[in-house]
Amino acid sequence: MRAVLWDMDGTLVDSEKLWDVSMHALYERMGGVLTPAVRDSTIGGSGHSVMRIVYDDLGLEPDPVAMAESMDWLFTYTGELFSSGLPWRDGARELLDELLAAEVPMALVTNTYRDLAEKALNSIGRQYFTVTVCGDEVPRGKPAPDIYQRAAQLLGFTPNECLAVEDSVTGTLSAETAGCPVLVIPNDVEVPVSPRRHHATSLTSLDVDALRAVHAKLG
Repeated sequence: MRAVLWDMDGTLVDSEKLWDVSMHALYERMGGVLTPAVRDSTIGGSGHSVMRIVYDDLGLEPDPVAMAESMDWLFTYTGELFSSGLPWRDGARELLDELLAAEVPMALVTNTYRDLAEKALNSIGRQYFTVTVCGDEVPRGKPAPDIYQRAAQLLGFTPNECLAVEDSVTGTLSAETAGCPVLVIPNDVEVPVSPRRHHATSLTSLDVDALRAVHAKLG
């Protein structure tokens, strides 16, 4: 294990609950009601994929201009929520501190766009990450492998040398397809098992040696 590649929303911080608030607000603004099934389908998605789901669910014409306006509104609203601080997932900050002390390179790999990710980094702390890669900085966001491939490349490693940490079906598929072994810490949605995934209920019981062991087993 040469590096650890971290997802953000739902993995490091429990920001999905804030996304719940902003998604419901978007639906109210657009005259609809967000169902739990549709909300689950958006978890881990990129801005463009989320808007496609929303417009399809509401039966609206997928007009690029209107979708871009809706996405901008959603990100602005969510950014205001992020600015008040993000709640950590259990054990996440302690594990970041331990990895930093052990001089293990880390990357933040998020489908969230750069402007909003910067607000989150103000809360999380930039010192942990050698590089950050956001959903608007690659040709295709998760579940495509581009974002994890890019993060590994920027760190100077192959994806197989990096352990990805994810909470969603979309993100796990992205990391796995890129070639990363994946530590899955499910949050709101169950993630299927596979030979390249190790499931744990929480980060609280894990340390650097445990992450190395997971990577060795999956690699």
